[in-house]
Amino acid sequence: MSHVVVVGATRGIGRELAGAYLRDGANVVVTGREAARAEAVAAELTAEAAKAGEAPTGEATGLALDLSRPETVAAALAPVGQVDRLALVGMVRDRNTLAGFDVATASELAVTKVVGYTAVVAALAERLAPEAAVLLFGGGAKDYPYPGSTTLTSVNAAVTGMVRTLSVELAPVRVNAIHPGPIQDTPFWEGNEQLAGALAKFRSESLTGELGVMADVVDACRFLLDNRLANGIDLPLDGGHV
Repeated sequence: MSHVVVVGATRGIGRELAGAYLRDGANVVVTGREAARAEAVAAELTAEAAKAGEAPTGEATGLALDLSRPETVAAALAPVGQVDRLALVGMVRDRNTLAGFDVATASELAVTKVVGYTAVVAALAERLAPEAAVLLFGGGAKDYPYPGSTTLTSVNAAVTGMVRTLSVELAPVRVNAIHPGPIQDTPFWEGNEQLAGALAKFRSESLTGELGVMADVVDACRFLLDNRLANGIDLPLDGGHV
């Protein structure tokens, strides 16, 4: 039975990825900033897997972990044993224009993804199985910036550098990153009319004329995590963009 840790799994893509591994029989650690929320989601995923009737199902456990406080990460992960798959999905949203640049918000994003992600990998390095895999989440803003994306674009580009260095340091453990474009059924877009235009624009610029859904991203994540030759990859997932 495999052991999976999904950091940032209380909603959206992280939750869907955790559920997919749980239904396949893995034991899954679900993390979120608040212990109560992480534990509640773990219970929900367990119930959903049982209701789906897909056997065998694994066990889900909730754990509090705050990427924006990397100095607390090692202690938070102390209860975790061997890890076969590690997905770092957690992020902070930031639309921070120069006209009203918010240093605190920008700093939180940079710390969360660059320092926080690395702190998780460092804390679990000795517990990664020899055939384990690590997946980092970047984003389409790395290649397609927009007004207000300076910090986000820079941080997602930094994920590329992290893949290169971590894959060398952790070998034979595999390290990859995924950079999705806009995903239309994530909670981020719900009720956000200001971003509706951005969705329409990105769709019009896609070679497929389609926007992705969370299931598309989960499928790509599973490839990067489970294919034994997938290593050192920065995978854009946007339908082809012009």
